[in-house]
Amino acid sequence: MGLSKTIWTNPSEFLRTQQPVNPVMFFAPAVLQATARRFIDGFPGLVTYAVKSNPDEMVVQNLVAAGIQGFDVASPVEIEMIARLAPTAAMHYHNPVRARHEIEYAVSMGVKSYSVDSRSELQKLIEIVPEGAEISVRFKLPVSGAAYNFGAKFGATVELAAELLKTVADNGFTPSLTFHPGTQCTDPMAWDAYLRAAAEICRLAGVKARRLNTGGGFPSHRLNGVVPELEAIFALVERVADEAFEGDAPALVCEPGRGMVAEAFSLAAQVKGVRDDEHVFLNDGTYGNLDELPITGIIDRIAVISPEGQRRNAAPRPRVIFGPTCDSVDRLPGDVGLPGDIAEGDYVVFSGMGAYSTATNTRFNGFGDMVVATVMSLAN
Repeated sequence: MGLSKTIWTNPSEFLRTQQPVNPVMFFAPAVLQATARRFIDGFPGLVTYAVKSNPDEMVVQNLVAAGIQGFDVASPVEIEMIARLAPTAAMHYHNPVRARHEIEYAVSMGVKSYSVDSRSELQKLIEIVPEGAEISVRFKLPVSGAAYNFGAKFGATVELAAELLKTVADNGFTPSLTFHPGTQCTDPMAWDAYLRAAAEICRLAGVKARRLNTGGGFPSHRLNGVVPELEAIFALVERVADEAFEGDAPALVCEPGRGMVAEAFSLAAQVKGVRDDEHVFLNDGTYGNLDELPITGIIDRIAVISPEGQRRNAAPRPRVIFGPTCDSVDRLPGDVGLPGDIAEGDYVVFSGMGAYSTATNTRFNGFGDMVVATVMSLAN
């Protein structure tokens, strides 16, 4: 992945002048910093960034410049990067299952916050992590409203979480709680249920949690008809936390990934061919920057730009979109409405592509080369 050193006005200017034959990811630092400030100004607590969603160093650097002071790290590689790029920032090692050597590395790097969701993993932390460090018990609920459920892999039941929280406190560590309502969670009431469950866990354990991490899950703008209402979620979190804990809520933390970074990037994929006026083949697909679309659903914020930089505006027609590989599963979900006059050589530009795109891009079948171009605006 190469980075264009020129700062372009917008994607259309780049496409018109450069005529790229490989996918292009357009990055608008101003958008990323504005989103970071939106979280900092609106969320009633500490805002951290989930590095896994887009671990590019330029993303981290822009977030630091915008005022982000904490990062959710999930591996030694991410710990090393944050320690290097943001040495004064807090690091929360919130991958609940870690090898002993990974925990030892985190301790050596000064990490002071860990998550846990099982007795066996808590025992590892008790043996390795210095007394006084924060251990956040991660719990789960059977709630809906997310694109997919993180509770299938991580999270203790309310009853087990209470047991773990008491064990954390009894062993001299700082007791905290954490949860994740699920990725792309558009239902604010998911946070309502989790916050009230957190208060119940503290009651059952007889322990006052020092902090409560409300997780990620903050949605990005994927569909034209569904605009995320982040401020409504922020307000609900503050109100319900105060209610559930009867005016004595733990310090609140959040760790957005997708909701923080998605809107700062757009992806342009070139049309390799329009097969018999029915199927559109792109030079990027589900083995590349469009990896997660079969899981989370299509992004319909799509523009089609001609090689001359003009937007195609013909009436849309439903099309099947395939990626460039020889694998038949390399297709986007459903039929996608694209302008009826779309043609070979055009560029299909997907908005809101900053999360889980470059981070999951592969080199399968010899494809995957791309460039990142910096733009002042993502408007075409």
